[in-house]
Amino acid sequence: MIIRWLNKLEEAIFSALLVAMVFLVCVEVFYRFVLAEGISWAQEGSLYLSGWFVLFGVSWGVKHGAHIGVDVLVNKLPRGGRRIVTLAALAVCLTYCTLMLLGSYEYLKLTHMIGIELQDIPIPKWQATLILPIGMGLLVLRFVELGWRVIKGEADSFGFSDEGQDSMHLAEELEDQKAPNDTHRDKESRS
Repeated sequence: MIIRWLNKLEEAIFSALLVAMVFLVCVEVFYRFVLAEGISWAQEGSLYLSGWFVLFGVSWGVKHGAHIGVDVLVNKLPRGGRRIVTLAALAVCLTYCTLMLLGSYEYLKLTHMIGIELQDIPIPKWQATLILPIGMGLLVLRFVELGWRVIKGEADSFGFSDEGQDSMHLAEELEDQKAPNDTHRDKESRS
């Protein structure tokens, strides 16, 4: 129940960040090139929005298996071997994310104590960089979820996106679309 609610919240925030970032960049381009004025805080705002978008997107990518990975050797292993390698990789990922989570917490604590503000936007820097522990926490959650699915036997790997296979499907679709047009052209050239 809580995970389902968190999934919906994560996707809503992810979508809102994308819309806000695109809107801000479009407005800034309009102001700069049409009105010959810039928005002083737009670059910094879009930078922080993109940071939030990326850190939300990383956990979303793990959840949906949307990351690209080199798993040629792992895929050649038997199912049990893939599960062992995946659990070992998850242990490394969890260690890294936990260290980043702790480090980002210390960084936020320090910037909060010092009271630094952003350069162009009058908000405390710790609020703008709050995504660091949030993003790492979400990533830890996604890796734990994947590890649990591997332990239960519901998954045996990260489920990376297979770019090569996707490209081959696109190439086949293009060939299928092209074939009727080529036949039509051949008939026209004969007559």
